[in-house]
Amino acid sequence: MPILFPSQTILRDVFATSSPFSSNRSSPAHTQLSRYEAREELYSAWSAVDDAKKKGSQLSDAAVKEFEKASSAAQAKAGKIELYSAKYFAACTFGGLLACGLTHTAVTPLDLVKCRRQVDSKMYKGNFEAWGKISRAEGFRGIYTGWSPTFFGYSAQGAFKYGGYEFFKKFYADLVGPDTAARWKTTLYLTASASAEFIADVALCPFEAAKVRMQTTIPPFATGTIDGISKITAKEGASGLYKGLYPLWGRQIPYTMMKFASFETTVEMIYKSLPGQKSDYGKGAQTAVSFTGGYIAGILCAIVSHPADVMVSKLNANRQPGEAFGAAMGRIYKDIGFSGLWNGLPVRIVMIGTLTGLQWMIYDYFKIFMGLPTTGGGQANEQKK
Repeated sequence: MPILFPSQTILRDVFATSSPFSSNRSSPAHTQLSRYEAREELYSAWSAVDDAKKKGSQLSDAAVKEFEKASSAAQAKAGKIELYSAKYFAACTFGGLLACGLTHTAVTPLDLVKCRRQVDSKMYKGNFEAWGKISRAEGFRGIYTGWSPTFFGYSAQGAFKYGGYEFFKKFYADLVGPDTAARWKTTLYLTASASAEFIADVALCPFEAAKVRMQTTIPPFATGTIDGISKITAKEGASGLYKGLYPLWGRQIPYTMMKFASFETTVEMIYKSLPGQKSDYGKGAQTAVSFTGGYIAGILCAIVSHPADVMVSKLNANRQPGEAFGAAMGRIYKDIGFSGLWNGLPVRIVMIGTLTGLQWMIYDYFKIFMGLPTTGGGQANEQKK
């Protein structure tokens, strides 16, 4: 017969906390689950996800600490960097080198397919088919054909572009005065970026010539940057390296003007739409804004500069020795027509959007690393305050 009365153990556990004579030992609390809660032992995946989140958070905290440690060491070694000083422009130049060199090299497979489709639109039906054919014919290394001149060329271009932009933005602002610069800030962005890109393209052009020829000839006509430049100069002289300079200016200067002006405007609009000021947000939030503004700017850049980009690829691949620039452009346009100027645009929108977003994120992250304010959003005004 079952015992109907509670045992001494049960009575002690129930009334121990209310008794003045009980010991201070605390028994584990047993909370009853509501009908909306599940038993964790039945869903082990939940605890695994929680463990992963905790480990991810720990790794993130450790990474932030390491970043702060390296940043402090770099700032101590470089010394205090005054805004718009020679050190400031040098830091911006190196940040631009990293931003453009690394990102353009990373998207070499996309660039390879884009260039080949611009020269021959019937060569591939899509990116995956192209990469499959290239890897089967040339191996995995074939997908990265042209990475070397891409890295060196766009590193040089990025250094002059970003460093030059910061320099010319300050130079023109001082030239016209603070009130005029604030009133005509978009014109200031356009003028500064165009001036910087004009110089940057002179540094890029020889490497661009080698890159395009390597990517549009099957098999590639050269094995690397030095080999490609040597073969071009041996056959056509130094002028062969710069025969694509005019269309490169035609592609890159409008591209960069759109890139910098639309980025500055977009970032300013984002911060205006958010509560508080730019300085109220942390480093991660500011670089996220930089990536968003850069991606939007990149889409606009791709559309504006695409016809000239097609012409650069065509001229570097098909321009005949001694042929005049105007005659070559006329002949190419007659062959491809207006619609041909837009070959590969969807691929380029994805490539340039991602590329530009990452460039601005890397560039601004490097500025944060060196203790400098990020680009856009009125950081100069806040600095003065």
